[in-house]
Amino acid sequence: MEYKLFDDYITLQALFKELSIIHSGGAIKGFLANNTVLFNGEDEKRRGKKLRHGDIITIPSQELQITIVAPTQVEIEEHRQQIAEKARVAAIVKKMNQDNKKNQKRQQPKESNKTKRKPVRFPGT
Repeated sequence: MEYKLFDDYITLQALFKELSIIHSGGAIKGFLANNTVLFNGEDEKRRGKKLRHGDIITIPSQELQITIVAPTQVEIEEHRQQIAEKARVAAIVKKMNQDNKKNQKRQQPKESNKTKRKPVRFPGT
């Protein structure tokens, strides 16, 4: 299996989580304790090990070999466009949430001291 790395590096924990080998970041310690993980042919137990282009991760118990490869220039451009689109959508959602919050504050009637009710108090509490 090949994994295209768009950044300088990815940690072993992040790679396993992204590939759904583990379900959460906390599960990596147990996974590494119970399974043999080979980094370029050598046993690796560090969850924060930085993986770069050309590295090979092997999990013999699952008969899985992951090769970290560099993406093509076209894939890099597509990845940048996807990131830009996510950022654009996030900014729109943030603006909409701020506007909704402002509108809710405007629509709420201000309560005067006369209309406020005091909470019911029970004897002995």
